[in-house]
Amino acid sequence: MAIATIQQLNRYYDIYRDTEVTFTKDIIRALNLDPRQVFIKCKDGQWPCIINSTSFIGAKIIVGTQSGAFKALADKENPNCQLKFYFNHYSGEHITFLVSARVEKISPYANSQDMALVTIQYTQRPPDDHLEIFGRLLDANSNAVRRREERIIVNEDSKRKLKIMKEETILSVQDVPRHCILRDVSFCGAKVVMVGLPQFLLNKDALLNIDFDEPMETVQIRGTIVSADPLEGKPNISTVSIKFDENLMPLSYKLHLNDYFSQVRKSQLSVNEQPV
Repeated sequence: MAIATIQQLNRYYDIYRDTEVTFTKDIIRALNLDPRQVFIKCKDGQWPCIINSTSFIGAKIIVGTQSGAFKALADKENPNCQLKFYFNHYSGEHITFLVSARVEKISPYANSQDMALVTIQYTQRPPDDHLEIFGRLLDANSNAVRRREERIIVNEDSKRKLKIMKEETILSVQDVPRHCILRDVSFCGAKVVMVGLPQFLLNKDALLNIDFDEPMETVQIRGTIVSADPLEGKPNISTVSIKFDENLMPLSYKLHLNDYFSQVRKSQLSVNEQPV
């Protein structure tokens, strides 16, 4: 699957080598990880396990203390193992790979006698697919902070790079859906044009829908309308600015914006590398 350049993968590895990704529901959904297909292989056996977290140098998994996996992993003479990842790609393909590792530590999980947290250390650099999938995620989280105020004007070029299907969308104000047109987007907010008087929109709770392609999905982002101004010559139409609740921002939205900035960066590098 890996489509990032070697330079990009090396950058991910160098910058985020020790950064842990903990598998929340949002991360599992955004990455299309299939938890039922995650396995730990040790000796001649293979067992399902719960993936708790991963970095580029190791991972933490959860297994039952009565399971065959626990007995194999706890065997001091056989510390080597392999962790199998499995992702469903939007194209219909499956992305699966193994990462070689050794057992570093085993401890009770959440003080439970029935579950164990197994810390494994990767014995080699993970495959390119691993670096791309998790590097892209970590890059998106980093840029969501570093480039939070940078606004992307929604036009034909940015729509293509963002994979936004159309400017026309729905903004629910106080749970009432209204048609609107996207004007710009950023990690921290968006601007739309919609029918409505500014005084009745300001400071209201809002839920913005954005339709994306590849993968095809409607992302919903919660926020608050922080400014509303009448469109010149049309007092019943307002230009509305929404400030997103960054604690509730879907990871998939961050990934789309991060992909846009990555494409812009590649284009700039290509122009700079052209001979004069």
